Amino acid sequence: MSYHNPYTPPRKSATFDDYTLAEIRRAAATGIYDIRGAGTKRKVPHFDDLLFLGASISRYPLEGYREKCDTTVVLGSRFAKKPITLKTPITIAGMSFGALSGNAKEALGRGATIAGTSTTTGDGGMTDEERGHSQTLVYQYLPSRYGMNPRDLRRADAIEVVVGQGAKPGGGGMLLGQKISDRVANMRNLPKGIDQRSACRHPDWTGPDDLEIKIMELREITDWEKPIYVKVGGARPYYDTSLAVKAGADVVVLDGMQGGTAATQDVFIENVGMPTLACIRPAVQALQDLGMHRKVQLIVSGGIRSGADVAKALALGADAVAIGTAALVAIGDNDPHWEEEYQKLGTTAGAYDDWHEGKDPAGITTQDPELAKRLDPIAAGRRLANYLKVMTLEAQTIARACGKNHLHNLEPEDLVALTIEASAMAQVPLAGTNWIPGKTCF
Repeated sequence: MSYHNPYTPPRKSATFDDYTLAEIRRAAATGIYDIRGAGTKRKVPHFDDLLFLGASISRYPLEGYREKCDTTVVLGSRFAKKPITLKTPITIAGMSFGALSGNAKEALGRGATIAGTSTTTGDGGMTDEERGHSQTLVYQYLPSRYGMNPRDLRRADAIEVVVGQGAKPGGGGMLLGQKISDRVANMRNLPKGIDQRSACRHPDWTGPDDLEIKIMELREITDWEKPIYVKVGGARPYYDTSLAVKAGADVVVLDGMQGGTAATQDVFIENVGMPTLACIRPAVQALQDLGMHRKVQLIVSGGIRSGADVAKALALGADAVAIGTAALVAIGDNDPHWEEEYQKLGTTAGAYDDWHEGKDPAGITTQDPELAKRLDPIAAGRRLANYLKVMTLEAQTIARACGKNHLHNLEPEDLVALTIEASAMAQVPLAGTNWIPGKTCF
């Protein structure tokens, strides 16, 4: 005879929580895996687990209104005849026309230009609106080759060879048929309305030796003017950075698992790759071991949200950062203004991630012309510029407090960690100690 204790409430499994149970039932009912956008939602060690040590007696802070703290960054100075100079080390990551509406791409270009930084095409080619409103535009060269042509390679200010992305290292993206409009289909040379899946690897090379040949081809076709970036997902950052440098990259872009995606498998987003915090130090170590730190620039992306995140990434050794999801929020993504319509889609503002369906009420992740018209690219561009300005000022404030007259003068010595995991990943001491797990002894 069983006995139920009336004083003990029913207890659910931590392993089989409500979300997991719902996913099992959904899979059993449909026979297909879940596809979504917006990047990982699981909690992993991140920049919030680090703190700065401001100046006191042992350090000399800078006066905010009288002493300069420089924020400029030069990208591509290794080989390119025309390296890029940006006013802020915060750039806009690659997000394609197709995944995003034309108005959204224009807004990103406008905002980046006002702020004095660069934006990036993403998969699917270069639109005239984006080129026309982006003072500095980076052209992504992806395995799919969608929209790739020599004219646009020459029209770009830099070329980013994409080997991997943080949300899906080793995998390709998806663009479902409802977002493949006449214009998208024409740019990508695809049939209208048919689901497409981008390739997970480049069709014309099988390893780093072939990457070196491809970089040389890109330099030749652009007369050695454009900086060549190589973007990798956060999987094996030490080796991937080393191989990219040896292949001739001017800039390495490193994308951690908090990086967003327009559409891919949920199981991929949540279970493949490493946190951004775990990626930076191995990549910097690779550059240092090759004698190329600050000579080959490192751009870090994946979960950058504030000036504090920017300052922490730079203190760990990055030269610049890239933002994607945060930039979309700045121009209007997941805005509570559209809450009623989010509710009709079965979600809520702040949680909407079905970007692949093309029904975005904010007019950002859609190709529906009526929805896209909701986004004013001029006003949205101004919001993005304001956000970039605030992030830059926040990073400057922290740098001055640490006594630094350039953001690049921030260093690991300025940081401590709040958790053992963050301390080990960032290779900075646990707060109140001199201990770095795996590096030093108590």
